[in-house]
Amino acid sequence: MKALIADDDRATSLILQRTLDRWDIPAVVAENGAEAWDILEHDPQIDLGIFDWMMPFVEGPALCRQIRASKAHDHMYLLLLTNRDSRLDLVAGLDAGADDYIVKPFDPDELRARVHVGLRVLALQRTLADRARELQTATTHLTKLRKLIPICSYCKKIRSDQDYWEQLEDYLSTQTDLEFSHGVCPHCYDEVMKQMTGE
Repeated sequence: MKALIADDDRATSLILQRTLDRWDIPAVVAENGAEAWDILEHDPQIDLGIFDWMMPFVEGPALCRQIRASKAHDHMYLLLLTNRDSRLDLVAGLDAGADDYIVKPFDPDELRARVHVGLRVLALQRTLADRARELQTATTHLTKLRKLIPICSYCKKIRSDQDYWEQLEDYLSTQTDLEFSHGVCPHCYDEVMKQMTGE
């Protein structure tokens, strides 16, 4: 987990960086929106962005839009930091892709509360992504099992996707999480006993 601060006011950037550092959130600082984008392009571990609205080259809302349009970074939690406090500005910032909005001069407790909301959202996103991957894996396995499976009429071996013939339990074990224990059913027991005793 890493944060990116983009603000052309060095004093504000330093205060933000030190504040995040106290909360064990390492932060990288950019002096403008273009530099912030360049940092993002080279550091995939950044999940949290705190951007000033007014910056040289690329302003905060434009940077938010750029991030939301990028598949590599669209998961980020974005906070806009600005002197603007009108309802129209708030709506414009959120429409640009920001998740939250902090008015300068910011209160450290308010910043902490809003950053912690962002951390909770990011944790939920990670959990959902993990569950989605697990579901995709399970769906892939289920799809394989629903296909027509070639089985030998005599020995009951299964032909795998690699064209090998293998025992049914071996095939199912590699395609699923199933485990097998072996026993002898009553019918087979009777047949085996007949063969052994010659009856």
